[in-house]
Order: sequence, then C-alpha cells, then structure tokens
Amino acid sequence: MRYVSTEGQAPPQSLEQALFAGPAPDGGLYIPETLPEIDPPEGKTFVETSLAIAEQLFGEDLGETDLEAIVRDATNFEIPLVPIDENLYCLELFHGPTLAFKDVGACFMARLMRHYLSLRDEEATVLVATSGDTGSAVAHAYHRLSGIRVVVLFPRDKVSPLQQKLFTTLHDNVHAVSIDGNFDDCQRLAKSAFADRELSKKRPLVSANSINVGRLLPQSFYYFHLYSQLPKEARRTLVVSVPSGNFGNLTAGLLAKRMGLPVERFVAATNVNNVVPEYLTSGIFRSRASTQTITNAMDVGNPSNFARIQWLYGHSLQALRKDLFGSVHSDDDTRAAIRKVYEGHDYLLDPHGAVGYLGALDGQAEEGLESSAVFLGTAHPAKFKETVDAVIGSSILLPDALLSVEEKPERIDELDVDYPTLKNYLAS
Repeated sequence: MRYVSTEGQAPPQSLEQALFAGPAPDGGLYIPETLPEIDPPEGKTFVETSLAIAEQLFGEDLGETDLEAIVRDATNFEIPLVPIDENLYCLELFHGPTLAFKDVGACFMARLMRHYLSLRDEEATVLVATSGDTGSAVAHAYHRLSGIRVVVLFPRDKVSPLQQKLFTTLHDNVHAVSIDGNFDDCQRLAKSAFADRELSKKRPLVSANSINVGRLLPQSFYYFHLYSQLPKEARRTLVVSVPSGNFGNLTAGLLAKRMGLPVERFVAATNVNNVVPEYLTSGIFRSRASTQTITNAMDVGNPSNFARIQWLYGHSLQALRKDLFGSVHSDDDTRAAIRKVYEGHDYLLDPHGAVGYLGALDGQAEEGLESSAVFLGTAHPAKFKETVDAVIGSSILLPDALLSVEEKPERIDELDVDYPTLKNYLAS
C-alpha cells in the first residue's frame, strides 16, 4: 500500500518510508492512498479481529509471520463492550499497560518500528508531544527497546500527577521533558524539530504522535471489534461518540467507516476546545490557543489530524456533515455526567469518557429514538483520581499499574518554549 500526503505535493511513500518520515516534506500528513473494502469480522476475539484488519492494511508490506507477531504483541489485552443503559454502551479501551486507548496504536507502532530498524541495523530517536496519555503509552511501548531513544515533551503542571508518573518514572531510554507552556507549544516545538534538516542529519527523529500512520491505522482495529460485540439488534442505526482532542482516534474511526464499518454517524465530542464542532456548524475552521480543562488530553486548539479528515472527505463540509456531528461540553457538564452515571448506573467514568457519554446522548437525540450509541472509554478513571474523587465524594482505588508508580522517583528535564534549546537537547 502506498501513502500520500494530505497536501498533495509530496511523492507517495511505502509503509516503511511513511513510518519513519513523520510529517510529509510538503507539511502534510501521510494517509493511505486507497483503502481496502472489509467485511466486519463476526464472532472473533480482539486479537483475531485485529489480525484480519491488519492483513488487509499491512499484508502487502509485511510477511505473515512478522505481522502476526506484531499484532499479537500489541493487542494482548481485553477491550470489553459494557452496557450502560438501554441501547447505550461503553467500549472500554483502558485495559492496556498504561490504562489508555493509545496503548493499542503505540504498541503496534513500536514493534513495527523495531522490525524495520533491526533490518536496517540502525538507531532512532522517537520524539512525542503529549497532553497526557500519549506520553505514557509511547514511553511504555518503547521502553528498553534496543536502538531507540524516546523523548517525551509535555506541558509543565498541565498533566495529571498519575498520568505524568507513568512516563517520568521509567528512565533507561525514556527522557521526560517538561515545557513551560501548553500542549500546542509542545506540538509546535516537535514540528520544528521534525522539519529541521540539520538536526535530522545528526539525530534521526521519528514521530510517535497520531500524525504517524504506524500509530493511527491500528486504532481502526477496535472499531471493528466494537461492532462485532454489539447485539445484532443494536447495529441497525449506530452512533459512535469519540472524545476528541488531536482527532487521531476519530480519524481512525472514519477510516474504518470508509473501509466498510456500518456506523451511521460519528460524534466529535469535545470540551470547550471546540474548533472542529465549530467548523461543522459554521463552516469556518478557526484554530486558537488551547484552554485548560479537567479533560486535559483534549486541550488542543489546533488538532493536527483534522487535515486527514478533510482530505478523506475531499474538503467537502457537506459530505463531512453526513458522517460527523459535533458535541461540546464544559467542565461542569463533565462533572455532572460522572455523578449521574455513577449514581444512576453504578458505573465510573473518567472525565474524557464522560464527554464521550454526553456526545453519545447528543448523537442519539440527533439520529432518533431507535438509534444505538457507543462511546469510547479512553482512560481509566483512576488516572484522574483527584477530579473523580471530588465528584463522587469518595476515594476510588488505584489499579496495580498506577500503584506501582505512585512512589517511584521522577526524572524530568525542564526547558522553556524555545526551539534552539530543544534542538541542542535533542542533538546531545
């Protein structure tokens, strides 16, 4: 399969080339030139479904044995579909090593990259900007992989303490760098580094954000898995709500729909950083500085992956509106949703999942009473213990993955929002 740039001014690339390139040389993002048509697998485990989809997406580029090993290693945990209310379900994506949906894409990408680097007998530096879960998922996925150094940029004092400890306590080949700014500043610095040809000659850099196709495409696996778990009567008019920040997760869902997943409509559920829902309403895309909220992983004022969504729909607002609906929720809305679901259904949401829940309700209202809705539970509620405890009025228990890092010492390098300083750091 070939990969093309969303800007259309760069030559097509192979999977290996796109994986290590990060952004395309014309500033666009790589996306498959064509997509396979896939019949959703029925009655399969998550691993079996992932293998079936991976064969269609990556079978031309990887041998069967190598591909199966990569998929099995990346999808070796459960992703249950949990009923919350009548015709309303949560897809729990937080049972991986860092308790977040990004574990699937990050683990797949890390093993894919190690496969190619071992063939090349080369080394690389993985650079990633994070507003929360991406950093920990990428850090764990690459931790102690030979030939790979990981640098995680994160906004100082804007990541929940337990989220932060998942990547600042690993050490070894993982370097955590706090930036005195917001996530958009971190992302801007990372983009500058990837565009710096002088730096790339000294220190080859690889992106691990969702701008990398190696992380983006495996996220389509669990959308097909979602569908196969639904009762058949719930599939007739299906709405899927995706808590959205940098829009990689939603992009993967829209790609799955284009490949044949029978979803009637997706919901872009956001916090007050609502540039995409605003675009869907007004037709004007207005990026801006992000606003800090209790759903920090969604605090993105200029989502990179929206370029892929526009490319996928030929920059047609009318076509996009047929498949995508926007839903915007404040911190007060989010807290109220956590409390409502906990008290009414004895189910605990994290703040991001709560935004997804609210988006699902809006999506059902938009599509009609007969519709079913699934929202993505993107992180374990214990990762946001302070917020969730305050809402429900009691202390939730920490899972083992968080208990194990709670008392570990952090190692953090601190930098200003200054690209020359970051360049020197990366080159050292």
